[in-house]
Amino acid sequence: MADKKDFVIKDKRMFAEGDPEKQDQETTEETAKPSKEGVEAGESQEAAAPEEEPADYQLPKINFATFIFSLNSSVLLQLGLIDDPTTGKKTKHLPLAKQTIDILSMMEEKTRGNLTKDEETMLKNILYDLRMLYVKEKG
Repeated sequence: MADKKDFVIKDKRMFAEGDPEKQDQETTEETAKPSKEGVEAGESQEAAAPEEEPADYQLPKINFATFIFSLNSSVLLQLGLIDDPTTGKKTKHLPLAKQTIDILSMMEEKTRGNLTKDEETMLKNILYDLRMLYVKEKG
């Protein structure tokens, strides 16, 4: 079975010869290429090729607020209030929504006293809103 690489390794060591940035680029290109062995062994070219993201796409900064907003979006998706980005359809999965709300509630309990006032208020308000939406959908 061929090694499938979903990540890129950059060698940042200094070398006596050549430009280290150029060597980093060469290392990256080598690890990003699909293995010929995997294609010969019966894997399709699509399965062997890594997915490429648009160059201008930037992920949001990771902090407590973006994590909570991510879970909030998951609950809205699970309640069927927003479209699933992969299918474009609204699907309801109430037990999963309840579980995610319970995870947020656990986060509130476990982080009590360690959050800023803004983070605490945000989490409290999101939990209230999600619980109300859940009750309405369960109806």
